Amino acid sequence: MRLLVVEDEIKTGDYSRQGLAEAGFQVSLVRNGLDGHHLAMTESFDLIVLDVMLPDVDGWRIVQSLREAGRQTPVLFLSARDSVDDRVKGLELGADDYLVKPFAFAELLARVRTLLRRGSASPLSDQLRVADLVLDLPGHRVTRAGRKINLSHKEFCLLELLVRRQGEVLPRSLIASQVWDMNFDSDTNVIDVAIRRLRAKIDDDFETRLIHTVRGMGYKLNVEAEDDGD
Repeated sequence: MRLLVVEDEIKTGDYSRQGLAEAGFQVSLVRNGLDGHHLAMTESFDLIVLDVMLPDVDGWRIVQSLREAGRQTPVLFLSARDSVDDRVKGLELGADDYLVKPFAFAELLARVRTLLRRGSASPLSDQLRVADLVLDLPGHRVTRAGRKINLSHKEFCLLELLVRRQGEVLPRSLIASQVWDMNFDSDTNVIDVAIRRLRAKIDDDFETRLIHTVRGMGYKLNVEAEDDGD
């Protein structure tokens, strides 16, 4: 599941991102309202964790803009503003929940999971499957054709991103931002190296290749596609 965290407090943002990533989510973190608004309006997320008091554009305006545009992504406000009026305002503008700072991470995680279940047609699965590949999300375990495959944390996150967006061509810039939380530098080959290592573990010992290169565009995971490059 893809989450967007919009939080200008460095410690709170890093703490939330790390905890949610360790819980198995793909997390994008931005630290100002303009970037948060742009991502929320142009990319697809399963849930947005949104601070109220942000540089440039505040959280009130972001959620109002989302709802006016017809985007129904669940929004959880995370704010030090704890008055009843503030909480009511957030909910009336279209937020789905409101958590007051300081907070316990366990409560944040529970509320995130509750909102995601509420917004799903079926309960959240603990597993992702493509062909004979199975990802166990809580345990961060991967098997293919029943064979256990050992992945590093980043390799698991990269594979989860590819699986969740099966069939989509993912450019290197998107992979860099989602998995490494960095801007893509065309002079670095970190993405290509990571893909090669993942492909060696996921594909090399199996007849059907799942990870494919789309020359000049990026990478995708698909059962039937054929490589257009190395």
